[in-house]
Amino acid sequence: MASLFFYTWGERHLVLLIIASGLIDFCCGLVIERYHKKLGLTISIAFNLSLLMYFKYAGFVSEIFNSINLISNENNRIFNSIILPLGISFYTFQTMSYSIDVYRGKIKATKSLINFLTYVSLFPQLIAGPIVRYAQVEKEISSRKVTVDLFYSGILRFVYGLAKKLIVANQCAFLADGIFALHNDEKSMLLAWIGLIAYGFQIFFDFSGYSDMAIGLGKMFGFNFPENFNYPYISKSVKEFWRRWHITLSEWFKDYLYISLGGNRISVNRTYLNLLFVFFITGLWHGANWTFIIWGLFHGFFILMEKRFEKSFFDKLPNWFLHVYLMFIITFSWAIFRSNTITDAWQYIKQLFNFSVETNFNYLYFYMTKEVIFAMLIAFLLSTPKFQIYIKKILKSFHIQGPTLKYLKVFYVLGLFFICQYYIASGSYNPFIYFRF
Repeated sequence: MASLFFYTWGERHLVLLIIASGLIDFCCGLVIERYHKKLGLTISIAFNLSLLMYFKYAGFVSEIFNSINLISNENNRIFNSIILPLGISFYTFQTMSYSIDVYRGKIKATKSLINFLTYVSLFPQLIAGPIVRYAQVEKEISSRKVTVDLFYSGILRFVYGLAKKLIVANQCAFLADGIFALHNDEKSMLLAWIGLIAYGFQIFFDFSGYSDMAIGLGKMFGFNFPENFNYPYISKSVKEFWRRWHITLSEWFKDYLYISLGGNRISVNRTYLNLLFVFFITGLWHGANWTFIIWGLFHGFFILMEKRFEKSFFDKLPNWFLHVYLMFIITFSWAIFRSNTITDAWQYIKQLFNFSVETNFNYLYFYMTKEVIFAMLIAFLLSTPKFQIYIKKILKSFHIQGPTLKYLKVFYVLGLFFICQYYIASGSYNPFIYFRF
């Protein structure tokens, strides 16, 4: 009830969608297990994909049809006025994973509607992930253990994620938004690259911060949600990047789409087609826009190249070169992801290699405030696990262990929490300004 109240507070009558999704998939699970497997699975997938197609992609499809004169401008305006419900991409994927797992015999269909609706609407990760499968929380829904230590670790994780969002991501967003908003005549190559680097930090700490908050809230209530990010910017290939970035989404597409298409079991060419299709859908999942689709296919292309030339080329390159290669590809791709249109993306990409525009240092000094510089530095340090390793070594060298270390963590977290409250009070907290997944 608390989770439904939480969702209703933000989406009002659209809470009926998430209830309907839960009811349909609960019934489909029982149909799959007791009556007709294919019928139950077909209804579940058709219903959830229909929700996504109507609420998330109807406007995008209507724009395409309108551009080739297949529908009228009036109908196009109707489709574009559809409101996208918060978290629809997350909860539809979760309920579909439940139906597919029941179909594959990995889990038993639950007989408790309350338990299943709790899983579907669980507020900590409902609107921003991570994508949780029913098997991961099935036991905890019915018999959780809430301990002081788990609640304490949950608070630490939540505040850490909140600080990522407020102290790091929002400050990087100030720099990135400012540079992306500049006219091309004022955007030098230096500014363009700084804007991309800032956006790369922003989206990572924004998204991973929300995941940390969800995981922390889960721990407070006795749930252990899966990790969603594992230092993706230390990767040495695009393939490794996707094993570390939005892990629950990557695993969802691998288990429920890539393998269902045949994976790499049919032929080499079919494997390449499967990978491209998966990354086409991955891009489309992030938003109903051609820029997201091209961004997904861009990543898919490099994964294909890595798979094709892994032994003959990539395995022979030094690690430092592979890391530089990965960071260039990922940073470059953010120009496509961040832009509103393909034209905007192309214009921004051209500025990345435009030596003719002089850098307007007045703009740079305006956006590179002390807070932004501090946030960028923190972002760089926290993007690698080495920073935490060094901190642990320093604490150990000063013999700060046991109760002393615990009290130090408490003061550290309280400090972060009060800083975050300052940012919230000052109006700089902008949840979900970028996506409505």
